[in-house]
Amino acid sequence: MRSLMKYIRPFFGYIAATLSIKFIASIVELFIPLILATIIDDIVPTGDVRAIFLWGGMMALCAVTALVGNVVANRMAAKSSGSITEHIRHDLFYKISFLSARQLDQFTIPSAVSRLTTDTYNVNQMLARMQRLGVRGPILLIGGIIITMIMDAGLTMILLLTLPIIAVLVYAVTKKGIPLYTKQQGVLDRMVRVVQENITGARVIKALSKSSYERARYDRVNNDLADVEQHAGNVMAITNPGSTLILNLGLTLVVAVGAFRLNAGLTSSGVIIAFLNYFTIILNAMLGITRIFVLCSKGEASAKRIAEVLRTPQDLTVEPADEKESEVPTPAHIVFDHVCFSYEKVKANVKDLSFSLRRGQTLGIIGATGSGKSTIINLLMRFYDVDSGCILIDGKDIRTIEPTALQKKFGVVFQNDFLFADTIEENIRYFRALSREEIADAAQAAQAQEFIDTVGMDYGVLARGNNLSGGQKQRLLIARALAAKPEILILDDASSALDYKTDAVLRRELSRRHFGTTSIIVAQRISSIKGADMILVLENGSVIGCGTHDTLMKTCAVYQEIAESQMGEGAHTDA
Repeated sequence: MRSLMKYIRPFFGYIAATLSIKFIASIVELFIPLILATIIDDIVPTGDVRAIFLWGGMMALCAVTALVGNVVANRMAAKSSGSITEHIRHDLFYKISFLSARQLDQFTIPSAVSRLTTDTYNVNQMLARMQRLGVRGPILLIGGIIITMIMDAGLTMILLLTLPIIAVLVYAVTKKGIPLYTKQQGVLDRMVRVVQENITGARVIKALSKSSYERARYDRVNNDLADVEQHAGNVMAITNPGSTLILNLGLTLVVAVGAFRLNAGLTSSGVIIAFLNYFTIILNAMLGITRIFVLCSKGEASAKRIAEVLRTPQDLTVEPADEKESEVPTPAHIVFDHVCFSYEKVKANVKDLSFSLRRGQTLGIIGATGSGKSTIINLLMRFYDVDSGCILIDGKDIRTIEPTALQKKFGVVFQNDFLFADTIEENIRYFRALSREEIADAAQAAQAQEFIDTVGMDYGVLARGNNLSGGQKQRLLIARALAAKPEILILDDASSALDYKTDAVLRRELSRRHFGTTSIIVAQRISSIKGADMILVLENGSVIGCGTHDTLMKTCAVYQEIAESQMGEGAHTDA
């Protein structure tokens, strides 16, 4: 809850006004049964019709005032809680956007989604209900007890006996409920992950006839969530009926004792009727307070999950340049100097990796799945920090370069990149200050202009590019990477959907139009990297071959096997 205070603090004045209106409306509401008792006991026996209408008008005025005050305060509560939640959601999204890849791996994307949606909604409900019931409930409860104490202390004592029992019940249930709601949100994270995987992989699931399996997997996590929700609901459901039962038993005793006191002349009928009204008000106030505890249980669990993200320290900080200087000065554009890295810090994903590239050179990387190809890209773009060694760009350790400056050096196409629902032009521009001529030039270099000419730059692309072929999507993504004329171009298996002819033309255009750009191409096809200045062959995170295509065909058996499987026995001759 402490983490929410910095978001609540700017709205203190507005919330104070809301609570003040609620306070006034609640006080006015408390006078209604008292006026009724006065009318029954003091006004009706006199037969003064004018006085009856006068006091009745006062009752009506109090009722209208309470109604208007509550409506206005409720609207104000909704506005302030919505604004506070908006700021929380903004900061949470901003924080998640700048989490390092390692931190995001720890939280997981489904968990980040549920924290941004369900958890912020729970906090919103908690803030709104606390303003709506947080003042009204206690005022009606305490005010009702004070007034009934003044009217008849004996009957009030019966009421007071029920309150400690209710307090113990609410405390016990709330203490049990918070961990259950925390567990519920964790299961919800799993459900979001399953749904996300099913929606993303819908085509693969259908193609492999795994719809039944995925439905069963969804049913399992759905049942787990239902079980946790039911358990939490069963625990929290004790509060309202338990409180109602205790208060109604107290009300029954009030009626019974009140009857005896009325016969004994110790109280009046007006007091009994007013007392019953106050008892109803107190009952509703107690139920409102118990509802607050239920919402606070969910809200506190969600607030802790949100605070966990917001309090996460910045992981990849910019380090002083003098602490990370390369021991071997080099004019190379990119240098990997004895780099080692492990995602889980158990088994190395990259071991003792060293190479250097001059500006404008092309590096090809090939190897089996899991050999560390994409890891090299992740480390170069500083999505993760190396465990040992260093990576230099223009002689500077990337850990000493500001993130924005580092990112501007790259144009990149990842294995699983995305297109968003907008025009082709905006997908290539991607919110950068690029002219249409620069976009057209990038599309031409990426061999995308031919199909763009048939549909137009304003053609609407569906989310994830579902109305484009695989090759068309890859060419648009390559055009996006080229559009800003980056220093370093990274293509991580970015031409797998292209035919050999288009792939060859693309490589020729890249070398002609972007000859000053240092390129790193991760590929499964040797034809995509055959002309590279340097080729790395990876196996289990280690370099088992390094050199040009011709050199590797003579010195690296693994490379030879890949070449023969893809290009036939003529590969040796071509070499």
